[in-house]
Amino acid sequence: MWFYKDTNIVVRDTPNRAVGFIYMITHIPTGLYYIGKKSIYSNRTLPPLKGKKRKRRVTKESDWRDYYSSNDWINSEVKEGNENEFRREIIDFCYSKKSLGYYEVYFQMYYNVLEDDNALNGNILGKYFRNDLERI
Repeated sequence: MWFYKDTNIVVRDTPNRAVGFIYMITHIPTGLYYIGKKSIYSNRTLPPLKGKKRKRRVTKESDWRDYYSSNDWINSEVKEGNENEFRREIIDFCYSKKSLGYYEVYFQMYYNVLEDDNALNGNILGKYFRNDLERI
């Protein structure tokens, strides 16, 4: 179950033009959290039909309803049946893929995920890693 502004979100509640959202998943017993992005739809290119030359493009809904994150620890907890220990919250909806990438980084910086011990994010953009931070 996803929450947005403290209300349960279902498909009809997602904004029409939204391509994805920024989310925070919180482990309720420990307070650990993860910030990431998820696309609502996925595009696939299929081979042309017999006798045709153009490739077909198909858009379908992604697995966002059942998605927990790309974090290994969260996924292992969910596999063990502990999904009730997590709160899945949508921080904001995005209306383009570019803004989806930007706002993921924005909220990761806003919540200072690399320096916060409660954050499960190990890196930002695959460029900035928690282990690389040094302060004098």
